[in-house]
Amino acid sequence: MSTTLSIGEVAHRAGINASAIRYYEGVGLLEEPERVGGKRRYDEAVLRRLAIIDAAKRAGFTIEEVRTLLHGFPAETVAAERWQALASNKLAEVEGLISRLRQMQELLEEALRCDCASLDECPSLLNRSQPRGGPVQRTDVFATGSGDTNS
Repeated sequence: MSTTLSIGEVAHRAGINASAIRYYEGVGLLEEPERVGGKRRYDEAVLRRLAIIDAAKRAGFTIEEVRTLLHGFPAETVAAERWQALASNKLAEVEGLISRLRQMQELLEEALRCDCASLDECPSLLNRSQPRGGPVQRTDVFATGSGDTNS
């Protein structure tokens, strides 16, 4: 007879909270476990599944992407093909984020060198805020709460 683990034992061994395990069950990343006396009992294989989920999270995958990794391929699809399919898309996303972060870094470094007396006198900073498509609208950052972003 194989031994089973309580949710607390799984949580401890996986280094996560029991609530995360229940959440993963609820969103379909983990199968509902057997219940004995109303309590969840897990096979040790759940620890490997949790390790896969953790690796995917560390790679920046969303819950939906993790669900695709686990359940979104034909059963005969090998792990390497699953990881590669999702990783190629995620890598492009990460490269875009890195590019945006570099632009942010350059702008912040330029701001540190600013010696203008007035915000209106910062031509090098102001010119950079005007992408080819026109001015950047910053309603998310500068909103006044009244819906008027021009004040």
